[in-house]
Amino acid sequence: MLIRIISLIFIILSFAAPAFAQSGTDPKPLIDALAKADFAEAETLIGQIAATGDPKVVPALDAFSEGDLYFRKSDSAVFIGKTGDAGLELIDPLTGASAGPTSKSAVTKIRVNNNLRRVIDAAKGGLTLMSPDRGVRLAAADAVLASPSPENLALVEAALAKETDSEVKARMQEARAVSVLSSDRSVDEKRDAIKTIKSLGGRNALGILNSVSSSIDPSLKSDLDSAIGSIEAEQQLWDMVQNVWYGLSLGSVLLLAAIGLAITFGVMGIINMAHGEMVMLGAYSTFMVQEVIRTHAPGLFDWSLAIALPVAFLVTGAVGFVIERCVIRFLYGRPLETLLATWGVSLILQQTIRSIFGPTNQEVGNPSWMSGSFPVGGMTITWNRMWILVFSLTIFFTLLVVMKKSAYGLNMRAVTQNRRMASSMGIRTPWVDALTFALGSGIAGIAGVALSQIDNVSPNLGQSYIIDSFMVVVFGGVGNLWGTLVGALSLGVLNKFLEPSVGAVLGKILVLVLIILFIQKRPRGLFALKGRAVEA
Repeated sequence: MLIRIISLIFIILSFAAPAFAQSGTDPKPLIDALAKADFAEAETLIGQIAATGDPKVVPALDAFSEGDLYFRKSDSAVFIGKTGDAGLELIDPLTGASAGPTSKSAVTKIRVNNNLRRVIDAAKGGLTLMSPDRGVRLAAADAVLASPSPENLALVEAALAKETDSEVKARMQEARAVSVLSSDRSVDEKRDAIKTIKSLGGRNALGILNSVSSSIDPSLKSDLDSAIGSIEAEQQLWDMVQNVWYGLSLGSVLLLAAIGLAITFGVMGIINMAHGEMVMLGAYSTFMVQEVIRTHAPGLFDWSLAIALPVAFLVTGAVGFVIERCVIRFLYGRPLETLLATWGVSLILQQTIRSIFGPTNQEVGNPSWMSGSFPVGGMTITWNRMWILVFSLTIFFTLLVVMKKSAYGLNMRAVTQNRRMASSMGIRTPWVDALTFALGSGIAGIAGVALSQIDNVSPNLGQSYIIDSFMVVVFGGVGNLWGTLVGALSLGVLNKFLEPSVGAVLGKILVLVLIILFIQKRPRGLFALKGRAVEA
């Protein structure tokens, strides 16, 4: 409210003179005319009210947009109405003075729709373009840009002449250009406006140019068609880039879900159908951490994911260790039986979670640093997807270092390449198996922390990713981390390029068929493991 008052004072001192010079119209009769106007007539009246340049009309426009504008049945005078203890308090729309209470039966609300609200926003934008507050001026220019009106053109030009901020000035130039196209300005000015809108680019610019294509001067038709063609070509390029980004985003999710499976499947030869439930347990660990923080330390909520990461890793790692020690170690060398056993374990885990938390989705919030989005050229990138991509690559390279540089990683690779030789060299292969399964489960739990930010946290969360995870592991090469990375990102991008043309379901089917055909030619995947046991 304080900013608005300052804005009004500033406009009266530095802007009212040229504005009134162009119009000189008293806004009160125009406001009263809204009482009997239909929607089309109201649009015209709003433009005329804004063209007066009188900042005192802003409260009336605000009230109209919010549905608080009424006219008195006895004399059709228009007032702002506020509900009070004594009924409806009538307020003069220009002076703000009280006109006393009245019953609701003595007045009629002036109807408003979404189209009128957009026109009102544009009108208010024209009236606040000279605000001393930079943010208000930028928002005003955006409002005019979104809903161009020839009535605002003189106001935009007056504000543009005094603007010094480069970003606001550029936005005002764009707002002026879109307003010129709908005005009766000269052909040369409209040609320059088309060039400005062309440089603006994007779907909004394309919509503006298409909206005037039927009414524009014939001499400008070639310029307009050229601008539309250029923007469409640029938009197609950005759409392709957007699909690549969506594919990388999906690929990062698949990488997180599959990387733990690649370790257990590659080292132990275990077909772990309970891997998806490890992801689900990680997501529920995040939910529990956030619940504790909301209850006892709400100020730490932005740190909830950082706290949930070690918690999810330890919880799912411990569950994986218990599963390996109690079930899987008795089934080595019998892959079909491990498949059935782990499938049974997955059903037990799902039902356990249903019994504890219920079958419905649980709310997991986004920290402030993972909320919102930012533009990059002609596309928009959300922060949560951006951070998940960074996070998945961080996990990948951290695991790569562990596998290549640590003694545990050396033992794991030795068991992977030749289990009998590793055992004869003194490596305790049963404990390597147990710790490997625990590590793979822990990484799946970390994946659940990330997936809780973009998917529903429910007992069925893991089932959405288990099949895709196996496809990534088989396509990339069993047990090879680089193959998992390339496979996940490749399948993610391929999925997103197929979806627009064939649909999501058929796209997945086509990907599966392509993988089957690929495996027929290269049974060991993109990156096959090397070793005597493998070659045998």
